[in-house]
Amino acid sequence: MKEKVTVSQVQIVPWSESDLDLLRLINAPEMMEHLGGPETEEQLQIRHLRYLALRENGKGHMFSIRMLPEREVVGSIGYWDSQWQGVPIYEVGWSVLPAFQGRGLASAALSAAIAHANAEAKYRWMHAFPSIHNPASNAVCRKLNFTPMSECEFEYPPGHYMQCLDWRLELLT
Repeated sequence: MKEKVTVSQVQIVPWSESDLDLLRLINAPEMMEHLGGPETEEQLQIRHLRYLALRENGKGHMFSIRMLPEREVVGSIGYWDSQWQGVPIYEVGWSVLPAFQGRGLASAALSAAIAHANAEAKYRWMHAFPSIHNPASNAVCRKLNFTPMSECEFEYPPGHYMQCLDWRLELLT
């Protein structure tokens, strides 16, 4: 059994130039199974630039997830400005590399991202849209007290539609 981690053992670090390699690791077929499959190198480069620009543009934040004390890079998490049913929200998404899954890293990182979003006090709601076929991500939402709103069809990446659960969390505003 994999040893569980606590929130104090996880750090989220602002996305940087060096995180392109992490993006390539996340782009593996088993990691992109619920997200339309792997992207091309050109698509990864565009995504990386978009992640770098989020904070500069005031449109959200992307982070690498680090496990302490070694600060080993184990995944990514981010939240960004979005609209859902006519309401401005933060949308949140995460990925944890396979070797580190099942240890509570996504939950710990999401907890840190929620605290970061709360400190900004920009939007009332944070939403996550995991595939209905992704029990691990849905369990993370449940664990962090997101409320399941409804099933919905979600386009991600552009041109690829999937059935998702809309999970909503009220932020401290």
